[in-house]
Amino acid sequence: MQANELRERLPELTARRPVCVLGSAVIDVIADAYSLPWRGCDIELQQQSVNIGGCALNIALTLSRLGVEAKNALPVGVGTWASIIRSSLQAQGIQSEIHTDEGDNGWCLALVEPDGERTFMSFRGVEHQWNQGWLDRLDLAPGTLLSLSGYQLAGPCAELLVSWLETLEGVTPYIDFGPRIADIPAPLLKRIMACKPIISLNRQEAAIAAGWLDVPPQDIQEICSAWLVRFGSPLIVRLDKEGAWSACADGVVLAAPFPTKVVDTIGAGDSHAGGTLAGLAAGWSLSEAVCLGNAVASYVVNHRGGDCAPTYAELNESLLLADKHV
Repeated sequence: MQANELRERLPELTARRPVCVLGSAVIDVIADAYSLPWRGCDIELQQQSVNIGGCALNIALTLSRLGVEAKNALPVGVGTWASIIRSSLQAQGIQSEIHTDEGDNGWCLALVEPDGERTFMSFRGVEHQWNQGWLDRLDLAPGTLLSLSGYQLAGPCAELLVSWLETLEGVTPYIDFGPRIADIPAPLLKRIMACKPIISLNRQEAAIAAGWLDVPPQDIQEICSAWLVRFGSPLIVRLDKEGAWSACADGVVLAAPFPTKVVDTIGAGDSHAGGTLAGLAAGWSLSEAVCLGNAVASYVVNHRGGDCAPTYAELNESLLLADKHV
């Protein structure tokens, strides 16, 4: 879809399927770095901001701002970081199903290089302390889209989460493995893929998947086709300014990008997931939903930080400007 076509579809963005977002809410300390440090060096950073972040929080925020209500399972603890997160969630009108007094939330130092690329150094908190009691609180109706992250599926509670996933009936997992894709053991990955999730990968992660499939890492279309043969499960491959591929039973399709000026890429993948989930919840096809994800991510990379997903009105205005520049 072009910008004008997507604008015409935005009024249809009303959820027909329930959505649940499970994962982390953490603090992002964001700083500009003229280059990444090497061993033994000492570099000076320029702090940009302190934001709430985490894959799941960014997705929940995107859905909320687009007017799509979701059940949010974002563990919030007690302590300095948890207090900031709790206050911010309240201000954004976002509620979490999971609260605990067993510790503080984690935080992340995000280094942003001059070209906008980001590198994370993370500290774990209560967001990685999943237990059966928390999962029992989540009553997921058939048809639910369940958002999960590789940070949880490669973390200390991976076995618990996958075992729970295997018990769910009529639920469609939406998984962004992220940089932890290579840390997931093959037996666990096999069980995850048996649940027929929708998988979203970036270019680097797709290259890792190409190794599983024995296809060239640079041929995204072939990766998509081989993925469908191997797993029979939908795949999204995000290529930043080159758009994003989607592959499902309806075919393999490239969704065009929405040109923008990149300020930083923090939260780009998460916001893409939020936009795509919003489209899927509204009953859009996978390729149409991915197009919406492209538009949302394009807006986010033009702003500082990962918690800057557009509202419905802001996205509409952004698409109007994009259409004028075509």
